[in-house]
This record gives sequence, C-alpha cells and structure tokens, in this order.
Amino acid sequence: MVSNRRIGAEDSKSRAALLDATEQIMVEEGYAAVSSRRIAQRAELKPPLVHYYFRTMDDLFLAAFRRRAEIGLEHLSMVLTSGRPLHAIWAFGDDPASTALTMEFVALANHRKVIRSEIARYAELFRLKQTEVLATVMAERGIDTDRFPPVAVMTVMTSISQILVLEESLGMATGHAETRALVAGLLDDFGRGGTS
Repeated sequence: MVSNRRIGAEDSKSRAALLDATEQIMVEEGYAAVSSRRIAQRAELKPPLVHYYFRTMDDLFLAAFRRRAEIGLEHLSMVLTSGRPLHAIWAFGDDPASTALTMEFVALANHRKVIRSEIARYAELFRLKQTEVLATVMAERGIDTDRFPPVAVMTVMTSISQILVLEESLGMATGHAETRALVAGLLDDFGRGGTS
C-alpha cells in the first residue's frame, strides 16, 4: 500500500542536499554505508527530513540515480556536438568519479531490483545516443559499418574506459597509459576515416 503522506518538493534545496550527501557517501564509503542518519548528518539536516522527501531508501537511491543519469544525458548531448565527438565520448566514459558512482549503483542493483531496471533503462539510452553519434561520424568519414558496427565499437569503447577506471580505483595501472594512447590513436584514425 502506498502512503498518502506528503512528500517534500522535488526542487527543494534540502532534497538536493540529501541527494548530494547520498552520492558523496556512496563514492567515499560505498552504498552499504548509506543510511538516513548518515545522509542527514552529511547534509547537515535533521534525520526525519530524509523520509519527508523519500518514502523509502529505494526511493532515495532511485532519485539519486535518476538525477545523476539525467545530468549525464544532458552532458552527453553537449559533448556529442563538440568538434571531436569520438574523443568526447571516450572522455565521458573515462571519468573516475562518475564511474565510481556508477559502480556503486551497479553493486546496489544486485540487492535491489528496482535499481537494476533503472540502470538498464538509462544504460540503453546512453548506448543509443552514443551509437547514433558514432554512426553519423562513421558515415561522414566513409568508414565501413559492416566491418565496424557502430554499436560494437561503442560497446568496446565503453568497456575499455570502465575497466581502466575500475582497475585504477584498485590501484592498478599496468598498461593503462599504453591503452589510452592506443585508443586516442584509433579515435584519431576513425575521425579521419583511416581505418583500413
């Protein structure tokens, strides 16, 4: 049964502070460290305010994820119109803070199905937007999309960037500089259409 109690406004500064605090705790200590008391303390608000704005912790996690995903989609739309969209896509996925938060949401999704379905939904949106731009760039450069399917190229780019960031979060760096140099060179080749 859904509660009829009042929920705080979505554009509230307090609500935004609670979402900011949630993200900070997740990045610094992991999703398991998130509690209404910890969030309120970090946001410098009273603990009951957490449940004034969010009925459940799932609602809080969903709001935090959706907010970050929407910001990411807006950012992605901007970078895709840059003069070097392939490099912009790579840089977008190679951001350590964003990847760390995403990994925490993925870990949380193992325990909360509602989070899992939202991650999948937004991940598909991201992949589609990125692939559309990549396909356009490839067509403009005369790159063979049968040999290099845009969705496969995008999946490889995303996977490599996420693995590099994940390994670096563990303290591993072997081969990372060389991999980034290789990707930069390949992106330059794709940008010029020189992939033969």
